[in-house]
Amino acid sequence: MKRTLWISLGFFLFLIGALSLILSLVGIDFIFLRWLDHLGRLIAFIIKLLMVIAGIVLIYLHTANWRELD
Repeated sequence: MKRTLWISLGFFLFLIGALSLILSLVGIDFIFLRWLDHLGRLIAFIIKLLMVIAGIVLIYLHTANWRELD
């Protein structure tokens, strides 16, 4: 159960971050992320990019079989 929760959180972060980056190219933003644009465009871009990277890292860490890597 805990593993599924982390994978879902990673996918959610990746999806929201990637969609917000793509939509910001055409001038559209999510309402719940609009506060990021008040911090500055560069800071908002960096935070959205970090959301994508964190999502990928979470998914990778919780889907890798660490016992077989030894």
